[in-house]
Order: sequence, then structure tokens, then C-alpha cells
Amino acid sequence: MITSLSNPLVRRVSLLNKKASLRKEEGLFVVEGRRFAEEIPADRLEQAFATEAFLETEEGAALARRLRAETVSEAVMEKMSDTRTPQGILALVRTKETPPEAWGSGPLLLLERVQDPGNLGTIFRTAEAAGAGGIILDEETADPYSPKVLRSTMGGIFRVPFRTVPRIGDEVKRLQQEGVRVYAAHLQGSSEFDRVTYPPRCAFLLGNEGSGLTDEVSALADERVRIPMEGRAESLNVAVAGALLLYEAYKQRRD
Repeated sequence: MITSLSNPLVRRVSLLNKKASLRKEEGLFVVEGRRFAEEIPADRLEQAFATEAFLETEEGAALARRLRAETVSEAVMEKMSDTRTPQGILALVRTKETPPEAWGSGPLLLLERVQDPGNLGTIFRTAEAAGAGGIILDEETADPYSPKVLRSTMGGIFRVPFRTVPRIGDEVKRLQQEGVRVYAAHLQGSSEFDRVTYPPRCAFLLGNEGSGLTDEVSALADERVRIPMEGRAESLNVAVAGALLLYEAYKQRRD
């Protein structure tokens, strides 16, 4: 059992929770909680840890055995955890880019500088629910492996294809060359989003919470679409906007 708070492994896990640069450098991220740990793909598990209290239940003990979890004290778990009330199990998982053959056939989401972790996590959950083909993020978007994003994905980080690219504009051009029609969510869109017929191969561009898409990127889109609003609201939350666009495309596929 690990009981020392000064154990190098304990410090490493704690730092992985805090530093995106370390997660990128080591290719590892931290997963917490029973439900999340149950979804870890076997080939991506690096190491797991569990408290004695977690092992007291039949379900907890079975999961710990499957993950080959090392027992740690409650104090050590608190040190490694990013949450105020740790659930007793935690694991290190290897990061992995989704190979092309694993991407779905639904619409893609292209994210430029989406910086709120809660929004990004919600976008992952919505993308899964609405049958999106995958998510492409630029390097200025929030780290998908940060603890706050992971919690918001509710496990979607393991189920939704995604990858990070240096510049989203280059990705728009690449997709267009492959026959994908790209729509930008924009306040000055020429068409209302639910008046457009979306082809099977399409992608939606979503921008930063405060400033939206850059002019350079929005100009690359095949079409700019707007979501009509009443009242004095200036814009919608980016995750809400993404949900509306994805579900409109989903509805059209079902009709």
C-alpha cells in the first residue's frame, strides 16, 4: 500500500492533473471515479489506484482487480485526486488520437478557440448523443484531457472520435477537398440554421465563447448559418449552438 504523500508516483499523478504540458509530454491523463474507470479501454490503461474503502464493496473489488489497482491510503488518494470528495479509484490512461477508420459517418464539429472546459465536455456529450462523426479541435481550444473537461464528457472522451490540429483553417480546406461541405455558425449568417438542407458529408464550425470565429476561418466556410434569437441575447452558449446544429442535421437524417 502507498501511504507516503511524498512518494514520487503520487506527486506525478497530482501534477498530471494540473499541467497540460506534462500530460502532452507523457501522453497520459488521469481518470477518476468508478463509472469512468469502468470505461477505460484495456489497451490504454497505464496504472490504477484504489483505497481500502473502495475495495470493501463487491463491485469495487471486482473493478480494482480488473484494473490491477494498487492500494493507497485515503490521504494519498486525496493528494492525487482533482476532486474535493474522491470516489476511491483513480487511473492513469494513455492518450490516443482516433485513427481515420474509426471516425463516424455523421457531421463533424470543428472547434476554434473554445476555451471553457465545461463547454468542451458538453460538446463531447452532445456529439455522441447526436451521432456526430467526430470532433476536430485547434490547439487553442481547451485541453480535452483536463480534469474538468473529462468530468463533463461523462465518459464520452473514450467514445467520440477526436483529434487536435495546429490550425482549424487548414482542416477546413482539407475537408472541402474531400467533398465535405463546411458550415460556420455565425451571427451574420445568410441562412437560418433550420432552413438549410445539410448533405450527408458536412461539418460545423464553432468559435470562441466571447468572440466567435475569427474572420479568417469563417471566410473559409462554404456557408454561414445563424441561429435566430429573440430578446436582448447577443449570442448563444457555444455548446448550445453546437447542439442545435447537430440535432437539426440528425433530424434531417432521420426524416
